[in-house]
Amino acid sequence: MSADIVVPEVGESIVDARVARWLRKEGDVVAAGDPLVELETDKIDLEVGAPQAGVLSRIDRHDGEDVKVGEVLGRIEDARGAAATAPAPAPPAAPASEAPARPAQPPARPTPEPAQPASQTRAPRATPTARKAAAQHEVDLSRVRGSGEAGRVMRRDVEQAAGSVPERPAAPPARPVPAPPTAEPPRRPAAERTEERVRMSKRRATIARRLVEAQSTAAMLTTFNEVDMSAVMALRERHKQAFKERHRVSLGIASFFVKASVGALRDFPRINAEIQGDEMVLKQYYDIGVAVGASEGLVVPVLRDADRMGFAAIESQIRDFARRAEDGTLSLADLKGGTFTITNGGVFGSLLSTPILNPPQVGILGLHKIQDRPVAVAGQVALRPMMYVALTYDHRIVDGAEAVRFLVRVKELVEDPTALLLD
Repeated sequence: MSADIVVPEVGESIVDARVARWLRKEGDVVAAGDPLVELETDKIDLEVGAPQAGVLSRIDRHDGEDVKVGEVLGRIEDARGAAATAPAPAPPAAPASEAPARPAQPPARPTPEPAQPASQTRAPRATPTARKAAAQHEVDLSRVRGSGEAGRVMRRDVEQAAGSVPERPAAPPARPVPAPPTAEPPRRPAAERTEERVRMSKRRATIARRLVEAQSTAAMLTTFNEVDMSAVMALRERHKQAFKERHRVSLGIASFFVKASVGALRDFPRINAEIQGDEMVLKQYYDIGVAVGASEGLVVPVLRDADRMGFAAIESQIRDFARRAEDGTLSLADLKGGTFTITNGGVFGSLLSTPILNPPQVGILGLHKIQDRPVAVAGQVALRPMMYVALTYDHRIVDGAEAVRFLVRVKELVEDPTALLLD
């Protein structure tokens, strides 16, 4: 009995994938459920397991090929069927009558093949980002102890293993020979002017396509303001120790802006809407997407019913999203939907930017670096921790005055964080 290995249905919005890496080779004996191949989609990476026990008799689609949901990747034969289809050895040829008789030679003993270590016969379970990190740091995955679910090797495990390997001492730098003052700078030899062509991942290609679509289908406009972060930073300083001891998570600034955004969205519901045909769909719930940067590209997991979440729940969920985005373990459910998005370029040092909408949403709030700047306070010049904030909105259903007032409301709530408890 045989069974096809097919591309599984992952979700409504995913119709194709790319074969990232086969974990087993033709002829390998596998058990039901053993991971056979890693697939890369525009949102998540996943493993396809063996539909039954048997032998991987055929691989139809190879590494790097694009495939669609339901397409056959290969075939599993049961052990008896695989043995039945194996070619029978050819019978020995009869000696010719003319050939002189020779004394029979004793048959040579077959030399037993050395047993392969487990690391060669079965690939360890690891996330795609862990495999890339292992190749980059030249780490043997079979020697890495996984900390993920069911012992799966994560990217952090590889980096920890790579950090434990002593680096080779660097050779002392050669003493540079100064060039004559009138000499031209040396030109790079033609052989060293190399280029590298790298195929975009499914996720990176989808990000590129969606960003272009957002700019060509929405009437995007951005408005700016600045927020005095003094009150938030003072509140965090007073409560950070007790907050962490109680909730086992640090109190960041993200939760303040999530809460402030929900409060402002209640006052300006069209920024929490989307366009469907010639209708506006006003959402009565608040699913806030939080943009998270990972090595494979930007993803936007969603805080469901953020209006019902406390500060600790928001901070804990965002940190969990960031960890799983880097490990490649976010699920499709984590990324689906969202009514409004917050992105924080400040963690990378950005002082000001114009974020791009995440369709079909009509609003996205951009946060930036906190920087001490002189500002006027009660007629005096004072040095305050300030942050520029930006709201990009779809001008088709959001008026400019409405967007400006929304951003002012966010500013008011963050500058007086006690108001977040009363909102």
